[in-house]
Amino acid sequence: MKCRKCGEKLVVHRMCRRVRMRCTVCKEEYQIHEVASELDRETEEILEKYTSIIYD
Repeated sequence: MKCRKCGEKLVVHRMCRRVRMRCTVCKEEYQIHEVASELDRETEEILEKYTSIIYD
């Protein structure tokens, strides 16, 4: 997945009780529902490991 702001790679970033997508370069963060329509198979497989994702 690519960052909407700078075009670099987004990675799954897990914090205490939250899961976000974070850019590896500019550190922009996206809530999962903001990028859900753009998820690639690799990212979906990572997110499947979490029993629930909290939207805040």
